[in-house]
Amino acid sequence: MRGTQFAELSAFVAVAQHLNFGKAAAQLGISSPTLSQTIRSFEERLGVRFLNRTTRSVALTEAGARLLADALPVLDGIDKAIEAVNGFRDRPSGALRLSMPRAVAKSLVGPLLPEFRATFPEIKLEVVADDTHSDIVSGRFDAGIRIGERIAKDMIAVRLLDEFRMMAVASPTYLACFPGTATPEDLHAHNCVRLRSDWDGAIQSWVFENAGRRLETAVDGSLVLNDMYLVVNAVLDGIGVGYVPELLISSHVANGRLVPLLGNWCGRVSGVFLYYPSRHHMPGPLRAFIDFIIRARSDAAPASPNFRIV
Repeated sequence: MRGTQFAELSAFVAVAQHLNFGKAAAQLGISSPTLSQTIRSFEERLGVRFLNRTTRSVALTEAGARLLADALPVLDGIDKAIEAVNGFRDRPSGALRLSMPRAVAKSLVGPLLPEFRATFPEIKLEVVADDTHSDIVSGRFDAGIRIGERIAKDMIAVRLLDEFRMMAVASPTYLACFPGTATPEDLHAHNCVRLRSDWDGAIQSWVFENAGRRLETAVDGSLVLNDMYLVVNAVLDGIGVGYVPELLISSHVANGRLVPLLGNWCGRVSGVFLYYPSRHHMPGPLRAFIDFIIRARSDAAPASPNFRIV
């Protein structure tokens, strides 16, 4: 396959998977006009239309659907062949694309990037902070990071962080003006800062457990945000009560800027996992990243068991 044909085929597959020229262009690292011209030239050279496109939508033709089905195994085989050659290298190299929530990107992965880049300078790493939980396969990501409950059963998961608690917290400034709380039901009397998830558009439930009892509390408040960091900052500013991961606010609790509420009532999350599609041969860059981040977390555990806002 000549270079031009490979570039055209790769461009077509990107558009066919995203059904969006802007997203495909961003993935390929080229401009949308350049991508559009590449697809147009591809179709004109072969004399077949692969995509029906309007100003608002992109759809595969019958020929395009057939080409996509035939092309994916070819491109995957090329990737595997190149990766197999990397097995003979002393140091892993190649591209590595990872998708993860913003909180993980900023607090867990971000601080490790300088050391990872210094250790593996020949790996081209791309980190996409994405709270929508997009499909890593269709997005052509090598792996993703999520909490365990939101990982599809057909993925291979590697634990990065153990189970952690979700806590109701408030600032001393807020608590000076409003009564304290003893049970989740008491939250009805408070202004609660709520989180709307990007991945499904729903407002996060406040679920608490204690001594075998489980309560899901319907809270209300004057502020809804779509970013956990904004929630924490709003709570620190005294706007209201927040329901946040303990591992994000442990330093603020330690220095007295936030006060845990409800005693032993808390929510629980199974943990944070890196996950990837099952495949016979794991890419060298992905294996290097997994080994690196597990080792980094293990080394940091005695002094810093949780990641935090930085």
